[in-house]
Order: sequence, then structure tokens, then C-alpha cells
Amino acid sequence: MHEGLLRSISVTTPVMKTIVTIIFIIFLGITAQAQTADTDVKAEIVEMTIVTETTYELNLEAKTEVARLYKFKNSKIKKELNFSTKANKPKMA
Repeated sequence: MHEGLLRSISVTTPVMKTIVTIIFIIFLGITAQAQTADTDVKAEIVEMTIVTETTYELNLEAKTEVARLYKFKNSKIKKELNFSTKANKPKMA
């Protein structure tokens, strides 16, 4: 970044280039230190409780669900992964 600035100043000797670079670095350091943060950052306190006792409820209602049984493992997944699109079909040239 400061190389383009130094070229625009058109410093001719290496000693002047060194001096201008040192002054530029000092200027950046002073401006970085001059910025003060007056805002106080306060963190919000969040209180959390620890659960020491858990209760489990057992629901004994009769539910009828249908389960599919396949002859081969992962057959539904394999069937869905072997889909074909219109782009996969051969076309006449």
C-alpha cells in the first residue's frame, strides 16, 4: 500500500525513500494509538439453572404403523439413487 504512495511522491534517492518510509510508519503508529475507545462494554449476566432430576413419561397408547420390509438392505435408497432423467436418455443425431 505504501509503495504506491512512495512512487507518487517520486522519491529519487534510497536514503530519502528510507526516511519517507520511516516517517510514514511512525505516522500510521501515531494515528493507530490516537484512536480511543470511550464506550464501556458491559456483558449481560445470564443465570442458568442446573437440572438435577429428570422424569420420563411412558406413553402406552396403541399406535398402528406400517413398516416396509425389503429383501435387500438399503433397497429403497438404491432405487431412489438410480433415477433417470430426460438428459440420460439416448438421442438420435
